[in-house]
Amino acid sequence: MKVATEVAGKVWKIEARPGAQLAADDVILIMESMKMEIPVVAPRAGKLAEICVKEGDALNEGDVVAVLA
Repeated sequence: MKVATEVAGKVWKIEARPGAQLAADDVILIMESMKMEIPVVAPRAGKLAEICVKEGDALNEGDVVAVLA
């Protein structure tokens, strides 16, 4: 399952690492958008297979940031 952003912004901090077991709503990364911190969370439980971005990357709405297995 691909995890995408809901807003445009910049990757501020990556909270989870590939291989981590995540529960639904666990924070994967935090974006900065319009001077606000916006968490990107796991939509369901699963293993984090891949992080597709790095800290500092600029993102558009709908960009894929992670993949859950």
